[in-house]
Amino acid sequence: MQQDLLHRYLFDKLDVRGELVQIEHAYNEMIANHNYPEPVKALLGELLVATCLLTATLKFEGEIAVQLQGDGPVKYAVINGDDKQNMRGIARMQSEVSGSTVKELVGKGYMVITITPTKGDRYQGIVPLEHDTLSECIESYFEQSEQLKTRLWFATNTSEGKAKACGLFLQVLPVDKQKSIDDFTHLEALSDTIKPEELLELDANTVLTRLYHEDNPRVFDPQAITFKCGCSRDKTIAALVNVGQQELLDDVAENGTVNISCHYCLKEYIFDEQDIKNIFN
Repeated sequence: MQQDLLHRYLFDKLDVRGELVQIEHAYNEMIANHNYPEPVKALLGELLVATCLLTATLKFEGEIAVQLQGDGPVKYAVINGDDKQNMRGIARMQSEVSGSTVKELVGKGYMVITITPTKGDRYQGIVPLEHDTLSECIESYFEQSEQLKTRLWFATNTSEGKAKACGLFLQVLPVDKQKSIDDFTHLEALSDTIKPEELLELDANTVLTRLYHEDNPRVFDPQAITFKCGCSRDKTIAALVNVGQQELLDDVAENGTVNISCHYCLKEYIFDEQDIKNIFN
């Protein structure tokens, strides 16, 4: 079974488009060594799936950030990615986690979707977190911003080392409005029969055949999803320059070295006195 793939599909006679995403390796790399509570792992898994689906749906070239922020135990969670499906993510907690719904975890807050295209203007959409599930919050986003009927189904397994996150997406095409709604209602009823374990355990072709075998979905070549942090020693050096040489040398004198840890992948970059002097020379 191939993992970490995004599948797009259309129906020859129905005015609806769909996507199916299944992520294992990138998800495990993203949460590795962070010691997140299980509900936070699941939230990040759903946010990762949502970002992949949004990246494919909104059709742009560039970068995307989907973040949740609120006054709950999880004050901040974000997935950063791009149109090539390179993804990274992190969550920040401010109190002990209790509950598992978006409202229980994030509290009163917002979902912020930021798109930075390689060409053109930056776009940002803000959606209040008024629902218990992330899927409902994103459905509300499309209702408000695109006026397009949309449904999402998420499934996560947070087992250590074997975590998986999957998602199914349906959206009407803006063609014949009444026909689109009728087609959508038909496919939505079929999609509602999907079980979380089927999304998590079956390959994409089997899932789509089981759901839509009479509607002949036309599936395009899948797109690979990867975890890509993007940190480097050079980028860390660029950040250190803004701190200033003397402050860094004082830190070395006190601690022996300057240690900088990447928030996303937890890789540590270490600089001694000579490294600091070389940076500024």
